[in-house]
Amino acid sequence: MDWGPRRTLVLAGPTRFSGGVVVTLGDPNPVLAFVRANPIVILAFALDAAPGVMSSNRPDPMRFETPTNCTPSWPIIVVAGLIAFSPAVLGSSPGAGNPPGGPVSVYVTWAAHDELSDSVPLDEGLAMRELAAVARLKAAGARFDYFLLDMSWFDRDGGFRTFRKERWPNGPGRFFAACRDQGLKPGLWLSTNVCGWSENPWLTPRPEWRDSRGGFLGLAMSLHEGGFLAYQIETMQQWYDQGVRIFKFDFANLGAASPSELARLGSREVERLNTDAWRNALCAFRARNPDVLLIAYNGYGGETGDTGPRFSRTVDLRWLDAFDSLYCGDPKPSDVPCANFWRSLDVYSDAMVFQYSANGVPLSRIDSSGFMIGNTGTCYRRGKAAWKGMLILSGARGGRVNTYYGDLALLDEGDRAWFAKAQGLFYPLQALGNISLFGDYPGTGKPYGFLARGPGSTVCTVLNPGANDEDVALPISPSARSRVLFTDAGRAPELTGGTLHLGPGQLAVVGTGGYADQRWDLGTQADVVIPMSCKPLPIADVVREPGLVSATVVAPRTGALRIMCSQTGADGRPWRVSGGAPPSGIPLGKLLVLKAEQGGRELELSRNYDRQIWSGLSWAVADVSPQNLVPGNPVRITYSIGDPKGNSGLANIRVFAVLNGVSAWAAPAEGRSPSE
Repeated sequence: MDWGPRRTLVLAGPTRFSGGVVVTLGDPNPVLAFVRANPIVILAFALDAAPGVMSSNRPDPMRFETPTNCTPSWPIIVVAGLIAFSPAVLGSSPGAGNPPGGPVSVYVTWAAHDELSDSVPLDEGLAMRELAAVARLKAAGARFDYFLLDMSWFDRDGGFRTFRKERWPNGPGRFFAACRDQGLKPGLWLSTNVCGWSENPWLTPRPEWRDSRGGFLGLAMSLHEGGFLAYQIETMQQWYDQGVRIFKFDFANLGAASPSELARLGSREVERLNTDAWRNALCAFRARNPDVLLIAYNGYGGETGDTGPRFSRTVDLRWLDAFDSLYCGDPKPSDVPCANFWRSLDVYSDAMVFQYSANGVPLSRIDSSGFMIGNTGTCYRRGKAAWKGMLILSGARGGRVNTYYGDLALLDEGDRAWFAKAQGLFYPLQALGNISLFGDYPGTGKPYGFLARGPGSTVCTVLNPGANDEDVALPISPSARSRVLFTDAGRAPELTGGTLHLGPGQLAVVGTGGYADQRWDLGTQADVVIPMSCKPLPIADVVREPGLVSATVVAPRTGALRIMCSQTGADGRPWRVSGGAPPSGIPLGKLLVLKAEQGGRELELSRNYDRQIWSGLSWAVADVSPQNLVPGNPVRITYSIGDPKGNSGLANIRVFAVLNGVSAWAAPAEGRSPSE
């Protein structure tokens, strides 16, 4: 699929469907694959795909929109119904089609601790502190159903059956009991079948797994041969019997097999056998333990490396038979340059939800994992910066498994009350299950949103990720009573009928009907500030070389100068550069070097990107305050890229005049270059 400049979906074959439903011919039977995961929506799908039976307001197939007035065609409805509910579509896997009946709330400890992108350990003390923070949120009216211990709870030599003794000297009993006292169901992180990536793995392979070992250094276990699979399922059952009710499965390597098996069968057959064996084992486990919640993370499909507008269908929808939700990527910067670094993370998570939806995954089954606060490297040491917009979007996206990551102890009394109110807005809408996407794919930089329909009312959550003002046609009646419920600080959005005018990078929530009542107001987000104006400026004397671009701009008469740079690789995709994670990673200001000079004097820049970013970055944004500029005089800008991996590509510069100058968010001290 390709969302190019014309926002067109270009598929691997000739089939294209509107209304946000996209099926490629890469699946052996794409229609059945989609219907299997979406048996209820097949009627609208059939109507919209059939010539001559859709209304005059048929949605644009180049955009995510929802049909609003399809004319019925009974033969098509009958055929669609027979297809939708046939055994070939619904399948007969044990436990298939067992998603949560309504929203569930899961707290996950990751980002409060982090030993992959940082050096902050998980121990009993940290877990109990976060449990107390969850209890305070519940007392304020927030909902939490599960408390999940993420990676590093386990003893390295215990095969996921024992807790790490030096950090949990008395085991997990006290913690499990404390969860029960708070009405929480405990959960555990498990690696699907990977023990590590180096000669110092985080889990020692067990003797029982010797016939399953394969992959790099023998650290990836086959799921269809040897003793690993039976051991893994038995491990899950042991923890279930002790009260664990949610398992998070990470790091799946479905191509793992012993060298002899891989040579005998080939990689495609090995992957098929592993996939079938693991999925069937999980479905059988669900059948024995029907109240368990299983959530899937890395290794189960999706192209999560960047937000470029071209991606392929890589999500196997049959995983929905086994898992309650499929996650769509850890929060990371999108490839749309943003003046506020944290807003870029919002855009990334939104883009991944759009991508998984285009793969055929129902919104209710997508875990965006987009809410993550804390002072560890995995969340770029953000603290609780811009957390309100992050929480709003995590609820608006429609996933019924709501995951909240990180250090919830950062939230004060007022924050906790706001958290509960935001949940109270979106959870009933999630339960209704009538949430859809609209607008453009977020990776294009054009506006988009999430529409939640209630009885006679709607809630539209809208974001303009681009650098310019935009008028957004909302999927609501222009005559409906409407109200802006939430937005960023600075310039307010303008709502006129069914059109919303947004500033650059602005987020807004609009309620109609009953949701236009003042009681739903969520106020503003103080730490994302929208400028009064952001106008593009012409550039001249552009010089481009591999990994380098320079240009000249005339300083504006009033306001600040905003510089937006980006880079693409030789393949045309975003070129993401990383200097590694904290504590020893290289800050991006030393690799993505942005300079501005005026009259032979180097200008001071406010860099929003100069931090240690484990996931890489394909852009740089900086502001020059009006106090440092001589209006009307030329400014020479240079942007150079030094990639530790030796990659190269092309760079671009855009420049804007920002009135009522709002500087890019300043990076915290630990993310800045010591020389700046």
